[in-house]
Amino acid sequence: MTERSPAVRKVLIVGTGAIAGAHAAAFQSPTVRNRATIVGAVDVDRSRVEAFCRDHGIARGFIDLDVALAELSPDLVHLCTPPNMHTDQSIAALTAGSWVLCEKPPCASLAELDQIQLTEQTTGRYCASVFQWRFGSGMQRLKHMMSSGALGKPLVAVCNTLWYRDEQYYAVPWRGKWATEIGGPTVGHGIHLMDSLLYLLGDWEEVTAQMATLDRPIEVEDVSTAMVRFRSGAMASIVNSVLCPRQETYLRIDYQNATVEARGLYEVSNSDWRWSAKPGVPGDPWDPPVTEVPASHATVVEALLGDMDAGRAPLTSGNETRRTIEFLAAMYKSAQTRQPVQAGSIDRSDPFYHAFSITPAALGNHYRSSGGN
Repeated sequence: MTERSPAVRKVLIVGTGAIAGAHAAAFQSPTVRNRATIVGAVDVDRSRVEAFCRDHGIARGFIDLDVALAELSPDLVHLCTPPNMHTDQSIAALTAGSWVLCEKPPCASLAELDQIQLTEQTTGRYCASVFQWRFGSGMQRLKHMMSSGALGKPLVAVCNTLWYRDEQYYAVPWRGKWATEIGGPTVGHGIHLMDSLLYLLGDWEEVTAQMATLDRPIEVEDVSTAMVRFRSGAMASIVNSVLCPRQETYLRIDYQNATVEARGLYEVSNSDWRWSAKPGVPGDPWDPPVTEVPASHATVVEALLGDMDAGRAPLTSGNETRRTIEFLAAMYKSAQTRQPVQAGSIDRSDPFYHAFSITPAALGNHYRSSGGN
């Protein structure tokens, strides 16, 4: 009996701004290009979607998502739109029978994520988040070493996203506003490395955060910091900023037997990882993979196509995504209430279940009605 090859998937890209180019380029990767083809693109700006289609050899452009879904019946929809549009578009695509790969943040609240997950359950399709740092060979090597016990327990971590975004970056109309960007570097930039920290260290127990708008003329924060305690007992410090002229993304975890760290910017290669064994540990058990697997959109797409063929939940869907979104909600709640926040404490009665930013009046009303708790 001849084994059938996996189906060639039809892909629709929604939103044709800057990040959409990285999504389109992913389908030119040798590991992806024979497994899927981009059949259409959507943007509310007709001239922009037409230009995008010309640049990337895409046959059809649309200005309406529902029309594109009905006419193309895509297997996979990539959402590259502003954050405030992600939930409605994810639900529309899932309901139409498509799987979804959504840019960060995948939603604007825990309430919205629960809506997406309910739609996943009713449709049998999945919505995956673009958390590409998880997929690089260095990160996967570290995850394997942790599972093997070679590193011992994680004890201390540093998670810094120190980027620079100037006034021109925030001149884009939807950026810098609570209603459309949802938040600042916490949800738009540092989310990648914080998701990786949670992927490695697992469930968190308590977070204490601070946020401020120090220099950019925007509504949302331009810097955030946090101290975190994990269920394992490990403790971590986090800084997310768009104010740093010397940009760097830095992750460091100190285990019982070694320090492992990665230093880069928008992605890291095998050579960017460093192992420092404690005194008395022989040799260098880090032994990074011979094959370089980049933490890129192409790697994410390749993994997602494999999930589609196997009919399994993607690595960045379901409770994995929920843990990260709950952590973001807790950071915003802690910063705005000036109190530590416990994991699992943000339920449906909590205003931070419904939004990351709450007005002082709404906060006061909530705490008065709940007896100050």
